[in-house]
Amino acid sequence: MAVAQPVGRRERNKQHKLDRITAAAAELFAEHGVDEVTTQQIADRADIGTGTLFLYAKTKGELLLLVQNSTYADALVTGRTAAEAIPDVLEAVMAIVRPVVECNRKQIENGRTYLREIVFGDPDEPHHREALALTVQTEEAIADVLTRDPRIEPRNAARLAHIVSAIMFLSMAATINISRSVDEILSEISGQICVLLPTGGTGRPTD
Repeated sequence: MAVAQPVGRRERNKQHKLDRITAAAAELFAEHGVDEVTTQQIADRADIGTGTLFLYAKTKGELLLLVQNSTYADALVTGRTAAEAIPDVLEAVMAIVRPVVECNRKQIENGRTYLREIVFGDPDEPHHREALALTVQTEEAIADVLTRDPRIEPRNAARLAHIVSAIMFLSMAATINISRSVDEILSEISGQICVLLPTGGTGRPTD
């Protein structure tokens, strides 16, 4: 039986610094918005030097990814858990979508910047790779729900989930939706997803 090796002091120190950086960035981004915060301010709040900060994230965009990835991951867990208890396919899909939209809209400009970083960021950067992995996990969760309907084949469920994901991200990022509430955006997303489903609307999957 393998015995877990204790985490060394160096690794603990690295994790502690990363936690401080994440907390400092999250606080400052929430207070002022990502565009109004400097890396120096984040370093000062985390009580580290800027050189140390850049070992963990080279740009503000990477710092935003670091912060938002954590809330996105939590939102996805919440959504998947909620969807498990909902038999209606559309409602279950929206149970996954809702917490993702809610976490993205806590600070609207931060959320829109995060989406731009996902689309245009460096795919070789670790925080960007994590963000892309979360989008894949979201699509997989949605596809799992769609396969409950026997009329939707697994490969088509994956394709539909990709479309649903695109609808969700576009609705969150669109300039026209800046002033809209979370519920208004969710209503827009739900209406578009409804058209994609075999039922053409809500309803439990047929036996």
